[in-house]
Amino acid sequence: MNAFARNRVLFVSTWCLFVLSAFTLTFGENDDCLPIVPPAEVGMKAETLAKIPVRLQEFVANHEIAGAVTLIARNGRIVHWEAIGWADVEQQRPMQKDCLFQIASMTKPITATALMILVDRGKVRLDDPVSRYLPEFEGITVKGEPLTRPVTVQHLLTHTSGLTGSQRTEVTLQATVERLAKGGLSFQPSERWNYSPGLTVCGRIIEVVSGMPYEQFLENEIFRPLGMVNTTFVPTETQRARLAKAYQRTSEGQLVPGGGASWLIEDSGVRAPNPSGGLYSTAMDLARFYQMVLNGGELCGRRIVSANLVELMTTVRTGDLQTGFTPGNGWGLGWCIVRDPQGVTEMLSPGTFGHGGAFGTQGWIDPQRKMILVLLVQRTNFPNADASPVREAFQRLAVEALGP
Repeated sequence: MNAFARNRVLFVSTWCLFVLSAFTLTFGENDDCLPIVPPAEVGMKAETLAKIPVRLQEFVANHEIAGAVTLIARNGRIVHWEAIGWADVEQQRPMQKDCLFQIASMTKPITATALMILVDRGKVRLDDPVSRYLPEFEGITVKGEPLTRPVTVQHLLTHTSGLTGSQRTEVTLQATVERLAKGGLSFQPSERWNYSPGLTVCGRIIEVVSGMPYEQFLENEIFRPLGMVNTTFVPTETQRARLAKAYQRTSEGQLVPGGGASWLIEDSGVRAPNPSGGLYSTAMDLARFYQMVLNGGELCGRRIVSANLVELMTTVRTGDLQTGFTPGNGWGLGWCIVRDPQGVTEMLSPGTFGHGGAFGTQGWIDPQRKMILVLLVQRTNFPNADASPVREAFQRLAVEALGP
């Protein structure tokens, strides 16, 4: 057993004891860090928010989704937190507000934040060549041609590195990075935007620079300080009892278990934790993380990352490059940013940022309105999950609740 593996075993044992003994006292369902208040207290209309579960229940009835958990916060206060439908259709297990979801690529901004902690401490520089930390990237080419500029850490965070290949991890992140580097680049760095496993490489940089397993760094520096006790790469037996099941919709309009993104679940606990898409989480845990970011890097007196780096992360860094996954977007460092609201983002403010996931999940932070939106579902085969009618309906009602 190598050093990282031994550290992981020790860490998991210690962490389980920590959860049992500490956070039940520190972070309750309605704590002072993110209290639940009547909507009117933050200028929102309860009658409009009450339409959200009704509208989403229509998607359940039409077999678009099995169920959902939604959460809305404004001015650091939760005004809406609801569960509808089923966590498991076959077992007739109702969705609960504390259900765990596979959040897939919503993992990416969390990985990016972890890396920015090291930037904050002067241990990593965004303009450094990746090869400074990972020798596997020395001599990397673009289809056999030499690079015109080095691949930098920022390229990884903005999906402009040219990196290609599967986002699945191997048994270790080191082995994963070796595979990705051998695959070379599909274009010169910064030449264009292409969604990539760059955040997976960032996870390996975190390991190399911090000297600890990637997932332990996240626990120590983000999850533990924020009280995110239900955010994990490998759910415990107790947490598994609260998992929302993943479904795909058939051509006949029925929901059946599984789907194209289900390898993320299958990999859990077998391969290395996936920095691009391996986390399970809950609506409340994600709300804590998003509120920390909205606050400029701190929550309830716990500073995670500096305010200037939060601003850097959430500012468009891709220039005029055409990016995904819906029109009008640009990309910051690990975050999708709404530059020109249109279509599914039409109701959001310019500068709203967030990220979605392969199972139809979505989180948005709207700094202009000081608002957080969290939508958690487990549907794998939307034609474009980032433009799903479920997201649009939820987002529209959330914004309508603000009133004139």
